[in-house]
Amino acid sequence: MILKPFENLPSEFQNDDVKRYYDILYKKRKSLVVKRVMDIVLSLIMIVILIIPMLVISLMIKLSSKGPVLYKQERVTTYGKKFDILKFRTMKVGADKAGLLTTENDSRITKVGNLLRKMRLDELPQIFHVLSGKMSIVGTRPEVTRYVECYTDEMYATLLMPAGVTSLASIKYKDEDEIIGAVKDPEKIDEIYLTEILPQKMVYNLRYIERFGFRRDIYLMFETVKQVIF
Repeated sequence: MILKPFENLPSEFQNDDVKRYYDILYKKRKSLVVKRVMDIVLSLIMIVILIIPMLVISLMIKLSSKGPVLYKQERVTTYGKKFDILKFRTMKVGADKAGLLTTENDSRITKVGNLLRKMRLDELPQIFHVLSGKMSIVGTRPEVTRYVECYTDEMYATLLMPAGVTSLASIKYKDEDEIIGAVKDPEKIDEIYLTEILPQKMVYNLRYIERFGFRRDIYLMFETVKQVIF
């Protein structure tokens, strides 16, 4: 990717906190180009390798529950641009009306969906977003618009790069469903996510930008695979 001039960024990015992270990435702009090339090459390889497994998963979803194979939801990526993220559907149709966040053993999740979530196979369709440039293999997991609207000035720095299929925060919070599930009052789940979980995840997301580099991305890719397997 190529960084836009700072003065051309959206108004919400025009602050000293974002500028600090922008300067870090500007010094590593060649690495950003390498990152994009790596995303294109790896996404093409993965599409070829995973096309048959994805077709099998699609059939399993279609045969096990009513509704579409894919689930779409608006998320936010580079420079605040909105896009419809694609995932294999893991919940009953209309389940998101009861809340965006899920908990461990959530009754809205289908049997096939539970299996896909445990192995993170529901994320596979996002590899097409990586190829198109809307996402990167490694980055900050994309949030829904209403959570982004609650960002602090510093948090907007995470949108200087494409959203990621995996991230340092995703690895650290691989048991997020369990954490959310521990909240006794369902009506407070959103509040706790915004005031406690999201700020903690952002610490890792911002740390990723500070330490951004090719070898760091490779490490996080392997660490993600290790977490899924073990």
